[in-house]
Amino acid sequence: MTDYFKITFVFKFSDDTTIKFDLYLDQETLALAHEEKRGLPDWTLLNYCKCTLCPLDETITTHCPVAANFSSIVDKFTKFTSHDRVNVACVVEERTYSKSTTVQMGVSPLLGIIMTTSGCPIMEQLKPMVRFHLPFASLEETIFRMVSMHLVAQYLRHQAGKSAEWNLDGLTKIYAQVGLVNRDFAERMAGAAQNDVNVNALVNLDAFAKMVPLAADNLMKKITPYFSELLK
Repeated sequence: MTDYFKITFVFKFSDDTTIKFDLYLDQETLALAHEEKRGLPDWTLLNYCKCTLCPLDETITTHCPVAANFSSIVDKFTKFTSHDRVNVACVVEERTYSKSTTVQMGVSPLLGIIMTTSGCPIMEQLKPMVRFHLPFASLEETIFRMVSMHLVAQYLRHQAGKSAEWNLDGLTKIYAQVGLVNRDFAERMAGAAQNDVNVNALVNLDAFAKMVPLAADNLMKKITPYFSELLK
């Protein structure tokens, strides 16, 4: 077995342009593998629009890890607009997901993976989701996966002899932090954007993230009948 697993995104446009990205993630840590980058643009420096919650020390970490990993992607879509149509395929070991969508919606899951696997201490709280990535997921699918991840984390904490909480308060707190990172990172990317694709991709992610805690309780009530046999 290899020590990484690969997620590939392929964007195919009507003018026959094809853009492909291969992401290699460590099997054990889910960290995104990357080559040392030189000549990074100024907008990737840690102290450039540094996120409010960022705990990293710029004397040790000179560049924002997310920005550094995303820097090679931002210029790939310069000739396209956010609402241009594209066929996107996301290929993982087990299967291929595909969808005809807009460029901004296609870039959103790619950006989401990079943000959670690059080493940002705040975004890493969502990292378990990456191994079971579901691109183009609906809000209901995302909420179910997020609640499941949160409760699995509580089970693992309990098994390790640590405190565990069996409500969704902790998940709400995580998403509040993620929202602040999304806001601040959007400001960072605005300085690098040569068009609106990358910023709007992040805006889409953020809008989705804000809806998850708001709709979680309603979804739990809606799906409760599905668990009727398990609730007896």
